[in-house]
Amino acid sequence: MTKHIFITGGVVSSLGKGLTSAAIGMILERRGLRVSMQKLDPYINVDPGTMSPFQHGEVYVTDDGAETDLDLGHYERFTNTRLTKASNFTTGKIYSSVIEKERRGDYLGKTVQVIPHITDALKEAIREGVTDPDVDVAITEIGGTIGDIESLPFVEAIRQFALERPRGDVMFIHLTLLPYLRASGELKTKPTQQSVGKLREIGIQPDVLICRTEVPMTEEMGQKISLFCNVRPECVIEERDVDFSIYEVPIDLVNSGLDRIVCERLKLPFEDDTPFGDWTAMIERIRSIEHKVEIGIVGKYVELHDAYKSIYEALSHAGVAHDVDIELRKISAETLTDEAKTAEVLEGVHGVLVPGGFGERGLEGKMRAIRWARETGVPFFGICLGMQCAVIEYARNVLGLAGANTLELAPDSPHPVISLMDDQEGVPKGGTMRLGAYECRMESDTLAHELYGEEIVFERHRHRYEFNSAYRDVVAASEMALSGAGPGRDLVEIVEIPDHPFFIGVQFHPEFKSKPLAPQPVFDGFVRAARDRMRGDVPRRANDGGRPLEGVR
Repeated sequence: MTKHIFITGGVVSSLGKGLTSAAIGMILERRGLRVSMQKLDPYINVDPGTMSPFQHGEVYVTDDGAETDLDLGHYERFTNTRLTKASNFTTGKIYSSVIEKERRGDYLGKTVQVIPHITDALKEAIREGVTDPDVDVAITEIGGTIGDIESLPFVEAIRQFALERPRGDVMFIHLTLLPYLRASGELKTKPTQQSVGKLREIGIQPDVLICRTEVPMTEEMGQKISLFCNVRPECVIEERDVDFSIYEVPIDLVNSGLDRIVCERLKLPFEDDTPFGDWTAMIERIRSIEHKVEIGIVGKYVELHDAYKSIYEALSHAGVAHDVDIELRKISAETLTDEAKTAEVLEGVHGVLVPGGFGERGLEGKMRAIRWARETGVPFFGICLGMQCAVIEYARNVLGLAGANTLELAPDSPHPVISLMDDQEGVPKGGTMRLGAYECRMESDTLAHELYGEEIVFERHRHRYEFNSAYRDVVAASEMALSGAGPGRDLVEIVEIPDHPFFIGVQFHPEFKSKPLAPQPVFDGFVRAARDRMRGDVPRRANDGGRPLEGVR
């Protein structure tokens, strides 16, 4: 029977529950266990798909087309778990399903209440989150902060869930904060005590406390927290801020004995040390990096780091593979008001990346950045809207199609090189875009084919607009190659300029497939080209410059 770990957070939000959950999942996988991961979010939106990135960071997309919380990106980067639509539930999704049942008459005239109907739906969602029958441990992260009114039904549901399972099948881990007062040089435990007190009022006694802290926690402080929170001393775990990489977290948790504690609490075998040889080697490789590559990120949401979280992580993975530290120059596309300003702002970068997005704001600035990269030979990588902007810029300034644009923003454009898919006409917003993994077939003798090393790949999508097939012939007759397309509807997926050192745009979101020990191929090639430019080398098209990571699986 599957064991369950529930991870909650206290004192403040943004403590890193998602990262900690992912690290625990990775630790258990390294011990040979099959793991599933799930996030329960208390907000009323059905999913984050219609939320502004400024509100909630990036929207992470799974293979089956779920628009989910960005924490699921941590889960996939750290573990090999299969994430699905059942891996992320919100208050909105749960209430929608309960109300739908009530309207159908499924409750046979009963009064529908939070307890038992909402909590029953939440427990069913937890069971659905166990994505495969042979999963050994299911890890469920509860979003929000203990004490929030929104999360009360979720916390009640996991209390009931534990009560209904055999002893030893469920454990609770609570992540909390030890604030450091610089004026007095003290760590304070009172917020942690109060947070655990809130949990215990609801009926949950945490088995493990993981304490986020800036400075080392003394043994005396651990004893105090143990006493006042009713948690065994060895189960009070310090999670100090890492020195330079989030990928240190799993090793730090193992060094604190968390792997042994979890296995003992859930009655799982624990005989040998958790193997981390390849991961430790990667950390040491990161420590030894001496050179920097500067990448210009020209986007709409650059003020919030989490808006492009997976892109930044994918760049860092490729940086490790090529022994360079990625330095981000975040550029608001709106500030690139003319060619002179664009050249001034981008001067000195070793590569330009234009990420996805929606809406008109900053669109012209993105195209100015793309033109600058195309004309100066600086490596360029466009993702989703970034690829569409590359097509529009090329159509205007190379093909001479004056007024070329996307129908999303210019419905009267004389040359709509980017158009709405037929099946998207009149479709309401919210979970209705082209979502999830789709097949892409590469043309031979192209940069895309060289980077991937195979003819067919599956990459994840999140968009409504596509390259307009009416312009295929005119573009294909130029120096821009249409190097990847989806079979069936023959939708253009990849464009590139072969005579450029590195110029590629992809309609999909490759950042969702990158892992620390296995960089995504397009990101890998882009960072290699940027590294070559930094060195002053003549960039080569083939992906031949990265030293392979040991232990890649």
